[in-house]
Amino acid sequence: MTVWLQLSAGHGPPECSWVVPRLLDALLAAAAAAGVRAVCLDRIAGELPHTLRSALVELSEGPCDEFAAGWCGSVLWVGRSPFRPEHRRRNWFVQVTRIAAPDAADGDELAAPRPEELEISAMRSGGAGGQNVNKRSTAVRVRHLPSGVEVVAREERTQAANRRAALARLAWLLRERAEARRDAGLRAQWDAKGQVVRGDPRRVFRGPEFRADD
Repeated sequence: MTVWLQLSAGHGPPECSWVVPRLLDALLAAAAAAGVRAVCLDRIAGELPHTLRSALVELSEGPCDEFAAGWCGSVLWVGRSPFRPEHRRRNWFVQVTRIAAPDAADGDELAAPRPEELEISAMRSGGAGGQNVNKRSTAVRVRHLPSGVEVVAREERTQAANRRAALARLAWLLRERAEARRDAGLRAQWDAKGQVVRGDPRRVFRGPEFRADD
């Protein structure tokens, strides 16, 4: 089962955008430790260097549902602003939201990129799934050359089905990127982007080293 998680600074100040890439690193490391395959599909840069307004992560193997449930919700970073050291505020919130990943059936409704813009390659799936998955190149990687956006589909048992799924996801991502550019960052890239809950955090991190609370 494929799960998508969106990490978002919402419409918060630059400090929230500073938190997102550090939260992304923490989430990817935690996923690896939990035996979950996690890949960052897309990043939307913030206004300042080394910041992100949002990031999209795909979980595709291992206990994805259980892992996602442990991260979805508001995330609090407690620390001094890296941009405004004299600012009195110390609590900065971002949001992790589960969103529906498009399936292969969505491909017909999305504007597909031109074939000459795509680099498509087959790869071995690995992981659970039996001999058909382990020994044959059923997984498909699709890279959109102009943007550098790359997706991988491996959950289906045939290369053709994974190709359809990968193309649907890529078309969805490119459409959302286009909408984000048109909005010039004033609207959410996804519906949940601006909905940051300030309070009752699911996870808490502290200090410039982004240390997680136990």
